Amino acid sequence: MRMRGIDFWFDFASTYSYPAAMRIETEAAAAGVAVTWRPFLLGPLFQKQGWNDSPYNLNPVRGRYMWRDLERLCAGYRLPFRRPTQFPRRSILAARVGCAAAGGAATGAAEGATWLPRFARAVFTANFAQDRDIDDPEIIGAILTELGLDGAAWLSAAVTPENKERLRRATDAAWELGLFGAPSFLVNGELFWGQDRLDQAIAWAVRQP
Repeated sequence: MRMRGIDFWFDFASTYSYPAAMRIETEAAAAGVAVTWRPFLLGPLFQKQGWNDSPYNLNPVRGRYMWRDLERLCAGYRLPFRRPTQFPRRSILAARVGCAAAGGAATGAAEGATWLPRFARAVFTANFAQDRDIDDPEIIGAILTELGLDGAAWLSAAVTPENKERLRRATDAAWELGLFGAPSFLVNGELFWGQDRLDQAIAWAVRQP
């Protein structure tokens, strides 16, 4: 019997993607729902919407609310949190490693490497709990090594022309699918946006035939 599934689209610089990434697998597994991790970049999608920065920076009132809301969420989920000194932090290298790991999963070519979720959680922790530069090859390489992987080899794979194009295609695919922010969850073409819609997305997946 084929397991029900949910596509989890995320950007490593996205604040609300952090709590979503830290809880999605546990909650989806409890419901019998498989998760496909799909890294992409929010920046190009923001540009298509006429923004040259995060909407949380463009609207300071909204930004202040977001940071306090994220503090409450992390406290409720018992997640460590430290507000990054740079926001949004460049996440291109981390996203490229994620796409390399998935082997094209963001564009439907494969189910992705089994270590991608662990890598993603480690990167989100580095960004939003440790205030580390997730676009620094030394930091990303160290995360890969801590996961028992060949950091140098994966960093090299991440910056090949083919893999750079893979990330561009993933980001284009996100827009074509109707995504406009992160985290986003897709279940049989049905879009759910925001970490507060994760439970609804999982419930929708469970109801699929």
